[in-house]
Amino acid sequence: MNLEQARTNMVEQQIRPWEVLDQDVLDLLYTVPREDFVPPSCRNLAFTDMEIPLGEGEKMWAPKMEARVLQELAPRRSDRVLEIGTGSGYFTALLAHRSAHVYSVEIRPVLAAFGKANIARHGVDNVTLEVGDGAIGVPPGLSGSGPFDIIVLTGSVPQPPSALLAALGPGGRAFAVIGDVPIMTANIISCTADGVLRTVELFETLLAPLANCKQPSRFAF
Repeated sequence: MNLEQARTNMVEQQIRPWEVLDQDVLDLLYTVPREDFVPPSCRNLAFTDMEIPLGEGEKMWAPKMEARVLQELAPRRSDRVLEIGTGSGYFTALLAHRSAHVYSVEIRPVLAAFGKANIARHGVDNVTLEVGDGAIGVPPGLSGSGPFDIIVLTGSVPQPPSALLAALGPGGRAFAVIGDVPIMTANIISCTADGVLRTVELFETLLAPLANCKQPSRFAF
């Protein structure tokens, strides 16, 4: 496989058509080698328009999703980022290249080790990775690291995660896919002032639930 041609095809055929036009984001896709963050058995699938299985029931986002979310969040060099769900560490690395520090939480130890190794191999040194359950809020080990400028949930949730959004500082923004199958929407939730949140819907999508996320009560008839 010609990796560079495959990478260019990914950018031109998948990512640009999905309204990702920020040149800094597009350039970063050439800087951080996606093929080094997928499981070795899936290396030939690194640039395909699909979610890649990571094991433990988890999947890596499709390339266009990664690029679009990065563009919408628009990280700044001064930003402190909280990521819930490290996975392969690829999106973690993209965030780290654009921000001051990324605090990433992964509930599955095997995946946390995989993501940590991938991040370290590429010399990304502004990431703190913790094994824990981010679905219930900011883990105790990171509670003193906020407030955060960016919060990213890499799995879907049925409703806005109030325990996590409380850790957003003024001017901060969070990405979350909210809803239930078959209707989910990707959202940017901005903190415009202390305790004041504004939600903008970006696009419809489907995403596996965030591990251990509490589901709302449903009526039975």
